[in-house]
Amino acid sequence: MADLKSTFLNVYSVLKKELLEDPAFEWSPDSRDWVDRMLDYNVPGGKLNRGLSVIDSYKYLKEGKELTEDEIFLTSALGWCIEWLQAYFLVLDDIMDSSHTRRGQPCWFRLPKVGLIATNDGVLLRNHIPRILKNHFRDKAYYVDLLDLFNEVEFQTASGQMIDLITTLEGEKDLSKYTLSLHRRIVQYKTAYYSFYLPVACALLMAGENLDNHVDVKNILVEMGTYFQVQVMWYWRS
Repeated sequence: MADLKSTFLNVYSVLKKELLEDPAFEWSPDSRDWVDRMLDYNVPGGKLNRGLSVIDSYKYLKEGKELTEDEIFLTSALGWCIEWLQAYFLVLDDIMDSSHTRRGQPCWFRLPKVGLIATNDGVLLRNHIPRILKNHFRDKAYYVDLLDLFNEVEFQTASGQMIDLITTLEGEKDLSKYTLSLHRRIVQYKTAYYSFYLPVACALLMAGENLDNHVDVKNILVEMGTYFQVQVMWYWRS
């Protein structure tokens, strides 16, 4: 596991280097330094479970066969796209919730000279994903399906966030709106799709599978994500 994580982190360095070479930064070294720091602060700092799950899922689909270097790189790149998506969600979520810490350190927007520039950084993080996909998957038969998958999961997550925010408006304590069925919908859309379904769906596409043929897999993974979120909430309340 340690070797896998080390390899995974090496791929992050490759992807970051490619993104920092974008012509947008050609005449502005300050912007390149800013994005370099912003990425290191927000993308690789978590447990990386979502990203590593892509590799593990693809290995399972290969029925134990040793992965090639190319397969390891591509599954890692897809895993990092999910970690980039996670970073995008968290940077903006912290601003919306006026949070103070994330992963044991101050939220990105709380840092001196960052502030609400973090909003644009969130947009940059989201826009890095199609760039990574274009750089490494444009010639793959499943390229369009990957783009569609990430777009769909982002929409689901944003919808869950919206429902959560408008149900628990700051200063209002109308718990009658907060039903069990609504809570379940928030959890499914806000967490389960991108945390549990997306990594496996990426691996399925890479393995040449049609996601429409694996609806049961999706349903099970969403249920797992719901259970996970309930556990998290129980932990913080206990």
